[in-house]
Amino acid sequence: MKGRPPGKSGGPARGGKPGGSSAKPGGRSGAPGRARGGAKAASARKQDGDRPFKSGGKPGTKSVGKPRTKAPVAKAATPTPAVAAKSNPAKGVSLDVRQYRVQADDDGIRLDRWFQRHLPDVGFNIVSRWSRTGQLRVDGARAAPGDRIAEGQMIRVPPAEPKVAAADKPKRVRVIDLTEDEIAYVQDMVIHRDKQAIVINKPPGLATQGGTKTDEHVDRLLDVLIFDAESRPKLVHRLDKDTSGALLLARSSRSAAHFAKAFSSRTARKVYWAIVIGVPSIDDGMIELPITKQPGTGGEKMHVDEEEGLPARTRYRVIERAGNRAAWVELQPYTGRTHQLRVHMAAIGHPLVGDGKYGGKDSFLSGSISRKMHLHARRIRVDHPDGGRIDMKAELPEHFLNSLVALGFDLSLGDMPLDDEIDRTPTREDEKKAARAHAKQIRKGRRGERRGRGEK
Repeated sequence: MKGRPPGKSGGPARGGKPGGSSAKPGGRSGAPGRARGGAKAASARKQDGDRPFKSGGKPGTKSVGKPRTKAPVAKAATPTPAVAAKSNPAKGVSLDVRQYRVQADDDGIRLDRWFQRHLPDVGFNIVSRWSRTGQLRVDGARAAPGDRIAEGQMIRVPPAEPKVAAADKPKRVRVIDLTEDEIAYVQDMVIHRDKQAIVINKPPGLATQGGTKTDEHVDRLLDVLIFDAESRPKLVHRLDKDTSGALLLARSSRSAAHFAKAFSSRTARKVYWAIVIGVPSIDDGMIELPITKQPGTGGEKMHVDEEEGLPARTRYRVIERAGNRAAWVELQPYTGRTHQLRVHMAAIGHPLVGDGKYGGKDSFLSGSISRKMHLHARRIRVDHPDGGRIDMKAELPEHFLNSLVALGFDLSLGDMPLDDEIDRTPTREDEKKAARAHAKQIRKGRRGERRGRGEK
């Protein structure tokens, strides 16, 4: 063919003409090996699209040179494949197929459930992919994640896949838009701090969370209270804007869940101090009045509703009284309704001093008594996630303290023990009283017996 390179038999033969053939006796052509080499070269040319051979001479001339023992075109048309680099498996990862026999405890469960029990590192997506590609088998047959398995069956699990290291995420830069004095002011609120919790003494007038027209609140300031933790603290309960005192913050997700459960199950105890108008007739009482949102107030005001209200319970104890003018009381909420303490005290006719929302104009005292609301979260006690308890007391704000002094209350009487803190062990005097009462009952019984015998 014109333009084709010479085959192995097309080169100058020994003792022959260029381009001729070297015949041997018997009519056989040249060496069989060379003929096969030419055929291979022609085959290689066909696979390469029968492109014309490019010689090193001028166009239109035949290439005549030294005899070639191998077809150069075959080498040029077949590039050497690159050797794929073998990936190094992650440490502790086996690249061998694994076999597992189903035990009696796993009889009848789904295959994906078996992976959750025994190979939790293998996610559902990987199991599904192995199933689609036929790599996941049970007793040699292809299996699906939802198939039920039986005791004694053999599960074929493909080699474990090395985990790809997750790219390092850039750390979030927190911008604290506060002055140094404001930062110091926020950090001065802290009255307790450990690895799991922070307790702050919230001042009156500072909301716990933001809302309509509320830009200053505790939640906005939590970045200041990160300290040595990795994330900002979390709110687990709240105080009204005008209520001061102890507010608990969780420093981790684990402690947040723990404290939330403590508040919902009522194992956490909160003690409030309040100054109320007038003096309750009962010194130690329980208020049980259902509360709901008051219609027409947009949900910002609550009221007592016997029919549609949610159950609400508040215990109060009178600490001291200032004549009939006012009383200093301790309040313990047994439920956590919005504005519960304020609504309950107003409902029994003794609104909190300064609480115009629920007490109206009658909730203010004349003289030097502040018009601010007098409600303070004095104490919080809750079990600690790592064992033990958090038990903190928050000091009074200035206006509350000044009012106590102005009304002549004895500050040493304020911290009353909780019921479970009262020592119920009978004293020697209690035992004597009980013995005298028992002897008196016996004497009464005997007198009755003598009267009965005399009448007979």
